[in-house]
Amino acid sequence: MKTTVISVLGTKKDAYGGTTPARWKTWRPNIGLVQQEEFPVDELHLILGKAFQSLGTRIKEDIATVSPRTKVVFDFIELKDPWDIEEVYEKFYDYARRPCFHEEATRYYVHISTGSHVEKICLFLLTESRHIPGKLVQSSPKEGHVSHSTDSKGVINVIDLDLSCYDKLAKRFEGERQNDLSFLKQGIETRNAAFNRLIETIERVAIRSSAPLLLTGPTGAGKTQLARQIHKLKIQNGQVKGKFVGVNCATLGGDLSSAALFGYKKGAFTGAGADHAGFLKEADGGVLFLDEIGELPIDTQARLLKAIEEKSYRPIGAMTDEHSDFQLICGTNIDLGEHVAKGKFRRDLLARINLWNFDLPGLADRREDIEPNLDYELEKASKKTGKHVTFNKEARERFLAFALDPATRWEGNFRDLNAMVTRMATLAEGGRISLTDVEEELARSVRHKVPVAAEEVDFAALLGTDFPERFDEFDLAQLAHVISVCRKATTLSEAAKRLFAVSRRKKKSANDSDRLSKYLAKFGIKFAQLRQ
Repeated sequence: MKTTVISVLGTKKDAYGGTTPARWKTWRPNIGLVQQEEFPVDELHLILGKAFQSLGTRIKEDIATVSPRTKVVFDFIELKDPWDIEEVYEKFYDYARRPCFHEEATRYYVHISTGSHVEKICLFLLTESRHIPGKLVQSSPKEGHVSHSTDSKGVINVIDLDLSCYDKLAKRFEGERQNDLSFLKQGIETRNAAFNRLIETIERVAIRSSAPLLLTGPTGAGKTQLARQIHKLKIQNGQVKGKFVGVNCATLGGDLSSAALFGYKKGAFTGAGADHAGFLKEADGGVLFLDEIGELPIDTQARLLKAIEEKSYRPIGAMTDEHSDFQLICGTNIDLGEHVAKGKFRRDLLARINLWNFDLPGLADRREDIEPNLDYELEKASKKTGKHVTFNKEARERFLAFALDPATRWEGNFRDLNAMVTRMATLAEGGRISLTDVEEELARSVRHKVPVAAEEVDFAALLGTDFPERFDEFDLAQLAHVISVCRKATTLSEAAKRLFAVSRRKKKSANDSDRLSKYLAKFGIKFAQLRQ
């Protein structure tokens, strides 16, 4: 195969020595390149402007002397400023897009030892992106990076961007990225694919952008914790140096919200006995998290929009503006679009904070993540109590059966999970949560979590009028959901497939219909009764 090298004419390094005999005792990049016995060059494409054609001709003649086999071709590219990256990249890109590469019969190399730093960078980028289908080659004098070497040949290094040795760099980068993802998830090995993809996107945006982020989702879905982790990640990557300032806008008190956010001067209003900096000033250089942002009054929203766009604002009673450069993260569990339609939220503010909108799912929508989050809560409880907190086998199985049951709605999401683990850990003897501890906790919790479907079931007709004395509320709540599913299904098999969808995937064969029939039989109910 033919070997072709693409190189920029070195208007200084290639010109060393001029036309004097001394030039043969001086290292010149393109002359030295073609003198390498182990790297025979069949064709050298020199990129140059027409103003340097005479130098190019002189170099071409010298190359003919030391390497007669090398054909030198001039590729003229006119650059007004070889340090203007926009101009250089555009013209080099057009050069790379020409239909002149014949990979089947030619090995291509790109020489990156001549030209301005910008030209070298652009050639590297076009080679790395495969616009130029070749490897990189770098030449240098033997003594290192000394221009006036007494050895005119120097040495070369070939850099193959596709070599497997570069996998180490890729693996290291990927390892760092996985650490960032784990950090955002607080080390929890989440299993929900959609949630993991969401976190991956948040990680990329958090690292690359300082634009506002909007975190939506139900109460207790983890918006505040995620905002804190984003701040810590930005600190680690040197993007912010200031602190995290979290504000629940629902607690600011309406008319006093502007004073709390933007600060005020002494005497600005009744009760203003001293200057107050405000949350925006406190967050200067850091992250400001405004949770429940939909609760801000309209006039405060207008002031906030100005502060976001101009990084400046005027405290109440002040004569001059203050400056604060903060990264804004907002949180809400309401539909801000509906608030805009009702005139409760400014459309321009929503447009400004809604560039990156991430909707966090509730715990009920990612039940496969309940178990790893349970372990995380146990670890937290252990640190808080100073003793190792764990479940015995039966207790863990019972709690997970409750947690994974579709009838458990988890309306408070992770706050509910945290509260339940905290109570069980507190009452557990020796830090060992028993089956009794779990049953007592479920009895406490289930009274507040009976599905709406339970209100639509005539238990007296199905189970007898004495059913309250014979069955726990937990069992009735679960049964209510099963009945609701059965009534919507046309066959016993259809209902069973929905109710046991998760466990079915873990079995090679399963008789779910029989399993459902036996469950209903415990209550003296047949599927046909529910279809009547």
